[in-house]
Amino acid sequence: MKVSLMRGIAFSALFLLAVPLSAGSRTQEPKKKAEAKAEPELPAQIELLETKYRFETNGDSRKEVYARVKINNALGEEQFARLKFQYNRSFQSVEIPLVKIIHPRGGTAEILPSAIADNPDPAVVNFPAYQEVRQKSVRILGLAPGDLLEYRVVTMTTHPPLAPNFWLEHSFDRMGVVGHEAFELSVPASRKVRVWIRPDAPFASPKRTIDGGHPRILYKWELSENKEKLTGEQGSDPDFLVSTFGSWDSLSERLAGLLQPPRAESGSWIIPAEVSREAALLTRESKTDREKVQAIYNFVSQKIKTVDLPLGATGFRTRPAGEVLSSGYATAEDKFKLFAALVRPFSYPPAASLTGAPPSAEKLIPVPSLFGHLLVQVSTDRKDGSWLDPSLEVAPFGLVPASFRGKSAFALDDSRSVDLAAVYWEKVPEDLPFASAQSVEVSASLTADGALNAKVRYLMRGDNELLLRVAFHKTLGEKWKEVAQLLALSDGFRGKVTSVTTSDPYDTKDPFSVEYEVTQPKFVNWGKKPVRIPAILPLVGLPDPPQGDSTAKIELGTPLEVNMSAIVKLPPGATARVPPGTSVKRDYAEFSSEYAVQGDTLTASRHLHFLMRELPGERAFDYSAFVRAVQNDEAQDFTLERPEKQAPAATAKN
Repeated sequence: MKVSLMRGIAFSALFLLAVPLSAGSRTQEPKKKAEAKAEPELPAQIELLETKYRFETNGDSRKEVYARVKINNALGEEQFARLKFQYNRSFQSVEIPLVKIIHPRGGTAEILPSAIADNPDPAVVNFPAYQEVRQKSVRILGLAPGDLLEYRVVTMTTHPPLAPNFWLEHSFDRMGVVGHEAFELSVPASRKVRVWIRPDAPFASPKRTIDGGHPRILYKWELSENKEKLTGEQGSDPDFLVSTFGSWDSLSERLAGLLQPPRAESGSWIIPAEVSREAALLTRESKTDREKVQAIYNFVSQKIKTVDLPLGATGFRTRPAGEVLSSGYATAEDKFKLFAALVRPFSYPPAASLTGAPPSAEKLIPVPSLFGHLLVQVSTDRKDGSWLDPSLEVAPFGLVPASFRGKSAFALDDSRSVDLAAVYWEKVPEDLPFASAQSVEVSASLTADGALNAKVRYLMRGDNELLLRVAFHKTLGEKWKEVAQLLALSDGFRGKVTSVTTSDPYDTKDPFSVEYEVTQPKFVNWGKKPVRIPAILPLVGLPDPPQGDSTAKIELGTPLEVNMSAIVKLPPGATARVPPGTSVKRDYAEFSSEYAVQGDTLTASRHLHFLMRELPGERAFDYSAFVRAVQNDEAQDFTLERPEKQAPAATAKN
């Protein structure tokens, strides 16, 4: 099998991306220059994109978008066959005054009003409390390659939950999808509006205007097709931000006031009676406060279904904790509100922490939309702080996704002094609440006709455990074979998965296990002399050594122990020669392998233990040697031979 494990198992991103991985972090063959220069035709080209924002003193706003799109091929036709616009009906409205198709040979087609639909967002169809989150869509019939599609969309926002504050973030296209881009921003001169423009982004000088007798400040950006002024990478800091929040601590206090339980005049939280009764019921068998917090976390995480809306889709407006409890479902924001109310008798006041912002967010102006995820901090004493992610439903207590660990998080709290503003930004701990480990056990057999039958079992604790739990949890039972088939492909098996079983994704106290059986016909060709096969084990993934800059740190990630073993039964009469094992030890990682044959049974094992998170750049040479030793071991094959079939002896003539 030739598949790379990125510090463990190659399927780490497989289930999130729903596509097979290549060789993970392993060095790939450089592409030919001609291939690198070749740019495939875009399915559709947005020839013109005009966006206009207008904010009012009270926080209301109007957004108008006009687009002209050239459809290049069938894929572009499919992409623009339906336009979708999400909004929150409780404080927004969406109008689509123009949708028109211009055919290349002349003639136009207007889209009829009957083609416009307004329905609950697909994520909330089964959750009545959130059906103010809507999706207005336009079905585009008759679209074909060569057509021009024009549309105009107007979004009105009135009395939003955070009014009179308003904010905006925007990034210009750097992918070549948009030909000409125009952006206009108008804000009232009477409001103190903070504007931040990325240093390498196009600059727009503010212009003072008069509109309806009131002074306003106008910004305009015009970007031509060549976009020669745009540098930097798409997806880093936004190109510009606008905000009326005066400081990060003022934003923290404002959001906390919406997400936390309401406060009495004394400053204490008001906890509904039904919530207190539920907390007592959930913790009746727990002895310590920490055990009580864990019991409540398991309930909120697993029993309150997560409504998968983007952070802030409700404008950070939350439902009462009692209502969330009785309904049995919640957004990430409402899950926090219920959790905070339930655990309050047993812990310090928990805090919601927003994550997923650019690394430099703390240095930018305060804008809520910079964040994409919500974590929870809770502590039963000053030394016992835990970070939690109840929205995932199957995350073990204290385990948050690797993408957030070691990154900055913005804590929401309305009870701190302004003098303590610096503590609003905290670092999510890198450590896991338990040792990270994973094992792969393969029990296989080769048949006389060259087929491979294998049973593969995984036992996971740590980041890959979380990925697998989420993958199987979000997949219906009848589709588990499809998930296991992707897993088998990532392991190098090209056969068919015949069965799959897992431990209960909700049983988060113990490691998660997955076992599947796979049959792969024609795994070997006995006609070859000799037959060579790799060890039937996944390859160990190692971060690539640094190239060029020897001062760059080498990120090894969370300390992790990986054990893999395989037992392979050979068909009668087959013999084998095995490669030598390897043993390499460093202070940052250890690797060893053993290969053996006894009679008709092959055995193989590999052990990798990462001991450190990172190495200084000056140790790149030593680390490169370690990587080469591991990869050389993985490149070794077993050599198989099978005696020729004996022809039957001729019968003597009488």
